[in-house]
Amino acid sequence: MRTHAHATAKHPHDDAPDTAAAFARLISLPEGPEREALRQELIRQWLPMAERLAGRFRNRGEAIEDLRQVAALGLVKAVDRYDPQRGAAFESFAVPTITGELKRHFRDHMWTLHVPRRVQDLRGRVRAARQELAQTAGGDSPSVAELAAHTGMTEDEVKAGLEALDSYSALSLDAELRGAQDGFSLGDSLGAPDPALDVVVDREAVKPGLRRLPPRERQILYMRFFGDMTQSRIAEDLGISQMHVSRLITRCCTRLRDQALRDQAPRDRRPPRRDAA
Repeated sequence: MRTHAHATAKHPHDDAPDTAAAFARLISLPEGPEREALRQELIRQWLPMAERLAGRFRNRGEAIEDLRQVAALGLVKAVDRYDPQRGAAFESFAVPTITGELKRHFRDHMWTLHVPRRVQDLRGRVRAARQELAQTAGGDSPSVAELAAHTGMTEDEVKAGLEALDSYSALSLDAELRGAQDGFSLGDSLGAPDPALDVVVDREAVKPGLRRLPPRERQILYMRFFGDMTQSRIAEDLGISQMHVSRLITRCCTRLRDQALRDQAPRDRRPPRRDAA
């Protein structure tokens, strides 16, 4: 025996239209203007239900008008795929079809980062479990172990779901950092390519050639490029002419450059060695 409260409770879609006869007629009609007009009328009659379903997903970062468009698309798919001869009411077929279309929209279009569907599902379970446990724990954030015990997931799955919580949306590089002064943004904290990296590459490239130079020529290059000495000062210290120092530096640099290029070239494109037979 039903109680009065139970008897008067309404299903969320109890105001849905009675279209059973219209659907039975729809599948009997051939393609043409009459069938298309009936199809459009069925979509129009069930559109309020689709919009109510869209309203369940409001406040999730998507405009309600866009959600209604997605729900309408799901409704069209439900009308086109529904077969009344299987015995199920249209509502029982349309509701999961429309809801699935809305969920698919969030999964495929609303995530800033590409996250596998499995991880998205883990995120949803972890998010719901955190909310439930926070209510019983006085607002404290539950631990990974507590979330795993509550959901029946492994701790690794919980960790993956927690990481996905921060992957739904991205922070703009122009966003001002919390507590920052003078409008300091996230972009201001990012590094930039170090121009000295090219110097490191060049130094490593010439090291083998430097080791093969005679000691005096290595000394001249060190004095010139690391000691920042002038050619005249080098000539004075070594007791040779400045012209001779200039020729040695030019010759050494040319040899080191050619050797570095030869070492970096593919083996089948390397020029033959001068001392080859």
